[in-house]
Amino acid sequence: MKLERSFYLNPDVVAVARSLLGKYLYTNFEGKFCGGMITETEAYRGVTDRASHAYGNRRTPRTEVMYQEGGLAYVYLCYGIHSLFNVVTNGKDSPHAVLVRGMVPEFGLDHMTERLNKKSITAKNTNGPGKLTKALGIHFSHTGLNLRGDRIWIEDRGILIEDDKITTGSRIGVDYAKEDASLPYRFVLQSF
Repeated sequence: MKLERSFYLNPDVVAVARSLLGKYLYTNFEGKFCGGMITETEAYRGVTDRASHAYGNRRTPRTEVMYQEGGLAYVYLCYGIHSLFNVVTNGKDSPHAVLVRGMVPEFGLDHMTERLNKKSITAKNTNGPGKLTKALGIHFSHTGLNLRGDRIWIEDRGILIEDDKITTGSRIGVDYAKEDASLPYRFVLQSF
C-alpha cells in the first residue's frame, strides 16, 4: 500500500499536492508507530516558483535533497523552532516539493499526545505543519529519508476524494514571493 516510486516522479507538483489528500502519512521512530490521513498540502514548483527554496536554481546544503529524484523527505527548520515535512517530487535536478500542512491523527494517538503534551488529540492538534511534524516525531535531521522506507512513508488506502470536498487557495506565509504568493497551490480537504 506504500505509494509507488512512480507517484513521486510525476512532473506536475500541483497535481501531486492535490492527490496527496486522503493518503496516509506514517512514521515509526524508536518503535512508536503513528499516522493519519493527509488533509492539507502546498505545492512548490522549484526553480521558477519564488516561494520555493530552490527558486532561481538555488542549491545549498539544505536544499540539495530537493534536487534528488522524487520520493525523499525534505525536512527543514522554520524560524529555528519547527521542523516542516515536505515530499520531494519529480525527476533528478527538478526540485519540486509538497509541504504537508495537516492531517487527521488516527494511529499512535498515545505517542502523539505525549509528544504534544496533550491529554487527547484531534485534527486541531495536527492542522499546521509544525504541529503535524511534532506529533509524528519528524525532525529536520530526517531530511533525505526515503519515503518508501520504514521510518516515514505514505500509503494509498483507496480513499477517493471528490473535487467538491477540496478547497484550493494561495499558500500561507509566502508573501515575499510577490505574485507567486497568490498561486492556487494549497489544497485543503474539507470537513476535518
